[in-house]
Amino acid sequence: MQNTASPGIFTLQFWLLGTSSFLFSSSFNMLIPELPSYLSAMGGAEYKGFIIGLFTLTAGISRPFSGRLTDRVGRVPVMAFGSLVCFICGFLYPVFTTVMPFLLLRLVHGFSTGFKPTGTAAYIADIIPAHRRGEAMGIHGMCMGVGSAFGPAIGSMISQSFSINALFYTSSLFALMSIVILFNMKETLVVKERLSVKAFQITWRDIFEPDVFSPAFVTFLAYFGFGAVATLSPDFSEHLGLTNRGIYFMVFTLFSILIRFVAGKLSDRKGRIPVTIAGCSILIISMIITGYADSVFLFVTGAAFFGISMGILSPVLSAWTVDLSNDHNRGRAIASMYISLEAGIGLGAFLSAAVFANKIENLPLVFMIMAGFAAAALIYTILLYRYKRRASRVI
Repeated sequence: MQNTASPGIFTLQFWLLGTSSFLFSSSFNMLIPELPSYLSAMGGAEYKGFIIGLFTLTAGISRPFSGRLTDRVGRVPVMAFGSLVCFICGFLYPVFTTVMPFLLLRLVHGFSTGFKPTGTAAYIADIIPAHRRGEAMGIHGMCMGVGSAFGPAIGSMISQSFSINALFYTSSLFALMSIVILFNMKETLVVKERLSVKAFQITWRDIFEPDVFSPAFVTFLAYFGFGAVATLSPDFSEHLGLTNRGIYFMVFTLFSILIRFVAGKLSDRKGRIPVTIAGCSILIISMIITGYADSVFLFVTGAAFFGISMGILSPVLSAWTVDLSNDHNRGRAIASMYISLEAGIGLGAFLSAAVFANKIENLPLVFMIMAGFAAAALIYTILLYRYKRRASRVI
């Protein structure tokens, strides 16, 4: 269906996509460190788990639709819609200043990541040759990662120097710039359909693509830890005396950026599964260090290990998913992987908030539970690797 891949990866379209993703990532990530205290000030401290949980719930629910639309209507419109949601929500946060309307807005905001990354991953797969897919996913992940690091740090700075409303409007501005770039990009879907009611009629196959079960399952288990980190690291930061609640996010993202390019390229040469095993192993270490951190040094060390693990797993699991898909179901396959990702993050957020119960002494238990999910991902991946090696010997 698509035949737009160029021999290299450093094309204008690729860098435009990376810039748009950087702005999009900055837009919604800059809010994360400040939202727990913002919700607490409204009187909703017990709902902290819903900040991430509701966001990822809608993202997960919207994935089958974004995958179907990506394969039928086009990659660029799906990406633009995701950024548009961020643009609109930024202007609505200052209006919704009580707990329930705020939580409703978080639910709506989740549509952004339900659409933008799905279209983006399909677009990358269209323009990048298969033998450099992991490398390209790693480089694009660096663009997203810079946004993830830049966003929280500048978000806390804007909120503390100006106001929380200034932060919300800045988030909208970044999303708007992301949209402007997308309208200068060439659509890669060759056979397109008009947007219609039929395009939204999903089947079970649209909800989950069985061909990508393995990377989707590993993604689900691995991203429980991400949900816990996004929910509890702001409280953990305050407990340790860090006034900028975005420090953990910044450190983990910087280390994630440093490893992504190497991890993706290594997986192109050595295989997706062996590199995934390494990522899961480091994730377990990061959860243990973070959970038992009693100083800023250990807390930041945990963030560094967490960044390395995510920097390995994110591009490799994405490339593994694309490897198992084909042209006509690429959007659906990618959506399935992202549904698993959102489910892991959302459940991790809800579970971690429930176990934490606003008691600092519960933090070690929370992160040991998250380490357990990472261990389950590691065990599954090792067993899969051994099975495939035995099968290859028989053949």
